Amino acid sequence: MFPSAAEHCAGVVLDNLGRAYPYSAHHTQRSAEDRPTPSELHPSFYTSFDWHSCVHMHWLGVSVLNSVVAAGREAGAADDGGRGLDEATAAQLRGALGENLTAEKLAVEASYLADNPSWERPYGWAWLVRLAAACAGSPDEEIRGWGRNLEGCVDVVARLVEEWLAKAEYPVRHGLHTNSAFGVALLLDAFRALGRADAVEACEAAARGWFASDAGWASEWELSGQDFLSAGLSEADLMQRVLPADEFAAWLERFLPALRADSRMLAVVGVTDESDGYMVHLHGLNLSRAGQIARVVRALKGASAASSAEPVLAGALEPLLRAGLAALSSEDFMSTHWLASFAWDALESMAELTPAV
Repeated sequence: MFPSAAEHCAGVVLDNLGRAYPYSAHHTQRSAEDRPTPSELHPSFYTSFDWHSCVHMHWLGVSVLNSVVAAGREAGAADDGGRGLDEATAAQLRGALGENLTAEKLAVEASYLADNPSWERPYGWAWLVRLAAACAGSPDEEIRGWGRNLEGCVDVVARLVEEWLAKAEYPVRHGLHTNSAFGVALLLDAFRALGRADAVEACEAAARGWFASDAGWASEWELSGQDFLSAGLSEADLMQRVLPADEFAAWLERFLPALRADSRMLAVVGVTDESDGYMVHLHGLNLSRAGQIARVVRALKGASAASSAEPVLAGALEPLLRAGLAALSSEDFMSTHWLASFAWDALESMAELTPAV
């Protein structure tokens, strides 16, 4: 779909999957002897600085391959998985992903998730199930095989999600990994694609229970110095998945009644030190906002009446996307181990919006 993006992102994925260190393990030691290496704990996802980043780097790699295979079929080209990539890079990407997404390695990952039921909740869970959905829906048989290998992980996460949402009385509302709305939004889409009806129902019920009555979001006050998510836009992006278009448009009017073009919620942000792993989150904020706005605007276009928020949101989209994509030129690992996934997500959402404009 995006040949230049495919080439760039394939290079990022290959670089990340080849970097075993530095790695932030987030493993809770239970004794002085409990000192496994990252590859022992996570034979599939032990590179790219941390587990969740490694998972969504695999999602990015699968998404790149899916895109170029689909583009090749649309053009009537041979289905070699390499359209938009040179043959050697496409083969290298397939090989790196296939080496990690084996049934044996993923069984170890599923076991770890089952033994550590709140670990990587919900962000890592969401990217893992999204990876499984991207594999399962692939036009390529080899990639669909990786999806079958991931089914055990999906089984575990689906159970953990249902158990968590059954007892989570309140959502987490901030712009970091544990943000409830962002995680549940990705989980909901992926579970729908995978036909996991019970998990879908749990996600939809949680979204309504947590957010349906929200109004008057403080859009001028949500930004902090290490956000990579807009808490308000994450919530809106989830609710557009759950509510019919007219209900969503009415909900958004109540939620963001004072939204303006100069709102801080929509402003481009910069990074003063790209080597700082927390400050660099702000590059991701530009990209995640762009993707979320594109999806919200598309949902508003399906409503029967015009929304006052739509032109305000639409006007912010291009500057945010432009700033976020410019950050991809950074060569610092604090940027490269994750930003490209958010760029691809934003570009996909922009492409889906274009026919509706």
